[in-house]
Amino acid sequence: MASTMANGITIEYEVDGDGEPMLLVMGLGEQLTTWPDALVAKLVDSGFRVIRFDNRDIGLSSQTDWDPPSAARSVAATIARRPPKAAYDLGDMAADAVGLLDALSVESAHVVGVSMGGMIAQMIAIDHPQRVRSLTSIMSNTGDRTHGRVAPRLLPKLARFGTPTRETVVERAVAINALISGPGYDPDERRALAERNLARSFRPDGVARQTAAVMSSPDRTEALGRVVAPTLVVHGLLDPLVKPSGGIATARAVPGSRLVMYPDMAHDLPRSRWDELVAELRRHADRAA
Repeated sequence: MASTMANGITIEYEVDGDGEPMLLVMGLGEQLTTWPDALVAKLVDSGFRVIRFDNRDIGLSSQTDWDPPSAARSVAATIARRPPKAAYDLGDMAADAVGLLDALSVESAHVVGVSMGGMIAQMIAIDHPQRVRSLTSIMSNTGDRTHGRVAPRLLPKLARFGTPTRETVVERAVAINALISGPGYDPDERRALAERNLARSFRPDGVARQTAAVMSSPDRTEALGRVVAPTLVVHGLLDPLVKPSGGIATARAVPGSRLVMYPDMAHDLPRSRWDELVAELRRHADRAA
């Protein structure tokens, strides 16, 4: 792993392989280490130079210092559809990613984002179209506050978890992911990942700040209609955190996009689908070329 200055902040990143550049953008509160090493290895074997990084306020990248809203207030704002105030938004996080490409002398990349990372990837394609060879948005939405919302049954359960501590964060991660993952969920595997991430970094306020950034960002639907990068949209039919309508709305918004939906996928990347996903990404990149 290494770090560099990008968009005026420090970004921690890791690069694997030496093929076509692929920028992986992780979701809310997750570090670059959440991308499974075995999945990254499959992407490298498929011909990609894989770039992973910590978004701002998470992992080992720069931490900001503004006071974020509590988890309960964020949930209440979601229900009321009144976005909280934030010191930065998804556009700023997209600029961070482009700054990393600059630092690595990468003119353009295949950009792949999951969940919040999908939203950031969309903003890269909107604000920096020349930097995107292809766009892949996974288990994400357009930010239109109507499609891809959290399942109502899930909101009160998430609100009860509260702010994590070092003592609770591992089991909290295991429990939350049990609620949002599909039938292939392995709690022991998730526990091991949570322990690894805790040893690397613990920034609960960063999660709250990123949540506020997502909620304060505008609807991207109209802007997605101007995206020129070949676009692949992937979503799970079982997703309760970003309901499948989010993927459908994203595919409808981007002209010429392709939608792939997996019946056994929720808000996760099930191991049983990795080979298919890598094959889709390889075909998508080839079409873009």
